[in-house]
Amino acid sequence: MHLKHLYLSNFKNYTEAELDFCPRINCFVGNNGSGKTNLLDAIHYLSFSKSYFGAADRDNIRHGQDYFAINGLYETGDAEAQVNLVQKRGQRKSLKFNQKEYERMSQHVGRIPLIMVSPQDQEMVYGGSELRRKFLDTVISQFNHPYLEHLILYNKALEQRNRLLKQDNIDLSLLEVFDFQLCQHGGPLYEERRKFVESFIPVFQRYYQEIAGQGEEASLAYRSSLSEKSMEDCLRESAQRDRILQYTSSGPHKDDLDLLLDAYPVRRCGSQGQQKSYLLALRLAQMQYISDIRSEFPILLLDDIFDKLDKERVGRLMDLVGQDNFGQVFLSDTHHTRVQELFAHKPVEHRIFFIREAMPEQIE
Repeated sequence: MHLKHLYLSNFKNYTEAELDFCPRINCFVGNNGSGKTNLLDAIHYLSFSKSYFGAADRDNIRHGQDYFAINGLYETGDAEAQVNLVQKRGQRKSLKFNQKEYERMSQHVGRIPLIMVSPQDQEMVYGGSELRRKFLDTVISQFNHPYLEHLILYNKALEQRNRLLKQDNIDLSLLEVFDFQLCQHGGPLYEERRKFVESFIPVFQRYYQEIAGQGEEASLAYRSSLSEKSMEDCLRESAQRDRILQYTSSGPHKDDLDLLLDAYPVRRCGSQGQQKSYLLALRLAQMQYISDIRSEFPILLLDDIFDKLDKERVGRLMDLVGQDNFGQVFLSDTHHTRVQELFAHKPVEHRIFFIREAMPEQIE
């Protein structure tokens, strides 16, 4: 599946824009702040019905306007599919697939598989565990809808339980209800994450070696309180502590994924180039893993990824994404000449768009 046509209206800094893409590599070049990343985020919206960067939908409406709209036309085999997303101020977001509106946005997740690589990924290395759990959840949810349903219901019960724990007089019967719901959904979350990480590690290690070359060994380690005890035991043992802290202190929402290089945390022992190679390998392995399950490559978005990568690693990356069996790629960069040089010796179908103040123009 690939994106043929994109239409934007009042999205972020875009008044209106229309772009036609090729099935392989599409490049957005221009100065910082011109709107390159906003185009990538619009494409992300069409797969996940939300911004990659976590902004509230209302904040993505162009200043002074009442709505934004994003329309995408996709080609899959010999058929076409249309996705239409509209957000009006003060109203519920509307998402349609082939003119049929979804009742819940989560029903759309996985329909158009997509992976985004962004400088914000660096927070996976230096930030808290929430971003690493988000990585796990985003991968698994795109091919396992029961997992996504468990995740939604677990988070809902967790929010309700935490709200209850903040009350002076806790309704114990209601607490039991939330505990039961956490147990019902927490166990499956742990099991699916555990199985995923176990089968994902070899794919990730292969991609790291292809990008970084021979040398250091990259690996992952999944940590969870459920690895040694059941969800029921976790809640029972932490019951008194939870009442004191006024939140749920144990469960899959506290899981973490250790990012390791030669058995040491990559945030401590990895150079900037190694860390960027590590994160790229994670995303490319994520894409390969989904492709193996679904028999189609996800769309790949690469946002400003060439800084801090030496030419040798950039060359290896382009060799990977330029392979004939690879899917559609969108990338952004501030250097027009650097992007042109990428294709000077690589006969791969591509289009280059120059973005100036949210005005895209195809130049190649």
